[in-house]
Amino acid sequence: MTDECITRINGVFNGNGAGNRSSIIDDSVDAKGCTPESVVVGGATAASTPLLSANKFVARMPVERYASEYNMNHKHRGLALIFNHEHFDIPSLKSRTGTNVDAQELKKAFDTLGFAVSVYKDCKLRDILKNVEKAAEQDHTDNDCLAVAILSHGEHGYLYAKDTQYKLDNIWHYFTASFCPSLAGKPKMFFIQACQGDRLDGGITLEKCVTETDGESSMSYKIPIHADFLFSYSTIPGYFSWRNVDKGSWYMQSLIRELNTNGKKYDMLTLLTFVNQRVALDFESNVSGTPMMDRQKQIPCLTSMLTRILRFGDKPSGNKAG
Repeated sequence: MTDECITRINGVFNGNGAGNRSSIIDDSVDAKGCTPESVVVGGATAASTPLLSANKFVARMPVERYASEYNMNHKHRGLALIFNHEHFDIPSLKSRTGTNVDAQELKKAFDTLGFAVSVYKDCKLRDILKNVEKAAEQDHTDNDCLAVAILSHGEHGYLYAKDTQYKLDNIWHYFTASFCPSLAGKPKMFFIQACQGDRLDGGITLEKCVTETDGESSMSYKIPIHADFLFSYSTIPGYFSWRNVDKGSWYMQSLIRELNTNGKKYDMLTLLTFVNQRVALDFESNVSGTPMMDRQKQIPCLTSMLTRILRFGDKPSGNKAG
């Protein structure tokens, strides 16, 4: 099933608060240049992608080799792209009522953090790719990072454009270090509001068990081209993602609230942990007419290839590029 579950305004407890190998090859052999027959990009095999020399790409070092935090003191914060999908050409896909609230509020949150935000509405796949490619071709030397949000239908590893389905790696591979060297070593964040399947999470009730003891470097170095990505999904693989027709999706409501409240206080992984907490504790479906859909829960998940702490701070005055 591709549709996110939709809940009524009075039906949500809204809180505040590279290729395949037939045999095992050890690291020493692999490090000497074992060449697969095809190149794997973001989980998808791209047999037509030419193999490239391991030493071909050189990019500017944005921070010292063992720095604990990303350099967030460039001249600009960076680009934020929001792909908002409400209506579809595919007959089986319903309109995503409430998604415009998500897009509007997320834009405001990104604006507050200093991003240059572009919102794209109901794009066909070719237009998504065109806009993504255009962004990847820009010079990001003076930017801290990149953020991309996709609000759409989804199912089992696929997202939907207005006209067809696609895999997320069709988007994010444009921003790998080999395609976009000016973002090499810089964080690239993806926020995905979409179903990943048709399973439901009924949750479990926790009760407190009280016992007597209870109380109240300057040298050059090489990095993987897929490093420094962060993927935050509204739900776990195989499960529904819930959306309120008036207030927007549970995940986006929680992400936006966390960015607005603590966006410059906590690092990104901590922020997303509290996003998980908000969704897990503050929301529950109320679909009394359909018992199977009633009193359901949801938990977001993330995949991190970040190599440093990512923290948004205030831009210091007199910033210099670089």
